[in-house]
Amino acid sequence: MPLTIFSPAFPSGGAIPALYTGEGRDLSPPLVWSGVPAEAKSLVLIVDDPDAPDPAAPQRVWVHWILYDLPSETLELPEGVSPLPTGTREGINDWGRPGYGGPMPPIGRHRYFFKLYALDAVLGPLSTPSKSDLLKAMEGHVLEQAEMIGTYQKGG
Repeated sequence: MPLTIFSPAFPSGGAIPALYTGEGRDLSPPLVWSGVPAEAKSLVLIVDDPDAPDPAAPQRVWVHWILYDLPSETLELPEGVSPLPTGTREGINDWGRPGYGGPMPPIGRHRYFFKLYALDAVLGPLSTPSKSDLLKAMEGHVLEQAEMIGTYQKGG
């Protein structure tokens, strides 16, 4: 069975409810996955927006959330997850802090990619890595990956 990820709060390709954005309560949405390979030792979750600042003229990918060393037996994260599953580590988002930062695009409807990776290793302490640091540490360890996309436009 392939690795899959979804949210019970919105369909893949659908609009992210305001509750999970900077205009709402800025809670992380509930996420559920299945198909984690038996040989997986840990999971990584990266949430990013490739449409920053304007989908008509994107200039960069904005990172909203980085989790790594999620235990491989973890199959979901509840809404506004706190505390994180034991052993889970956080990277740094593009606001310069760990934790989830919800969508609040300055212009247009942006896409938000929820990327889940199953790894054959536990990465261990990486000194609050950025997305690029984490991707480098993951090289050669990815067994499978899955993604889902949500969209959001300020004001609805």
